[in-house]
Amino acid sequence: MSTVDQRTVTRDYTDIWRAVEKIVYSRTLQTVSSARTQIEHDFDIDAIRRLKQSSGADIAVGGAELAGHAISAGLLDECHPFLCPIVIGGGKRALPDNVRAQLELLDERRF
Repeated sequence: MSTVDQRTVTRDYTDIWRAVEKIVYSRTLQTVSSARTQIEHDFDIDAIRRLKQSSGADIAVGGAELAGHAISAGLLDECHPFLCPIVIGGGKRALPDNVRAQLELLDERRF
């Protein structure tokens, strides 16, 4: 990808990121870094269910721990994992323990 193409992609992503409402789940953050961001300290399953039902758009979940909570609660309709095959140690698990989900592979892309 050329430098011009990379700048275009970065600009487009930045525009999209700034336009969406974001909820950041953190036990340590006290202030937000943008106007469309709110901080929640605890993952409230019922609040996310209500948000999912009332939202007119898709909701994205990022981060292994947060995604694990959403999967365990049955809140995910689709899963788009990005896998980087690097072996360096333990780290966080991509999916939670003791949860069975009927997943169907619809597509795969290699970068």
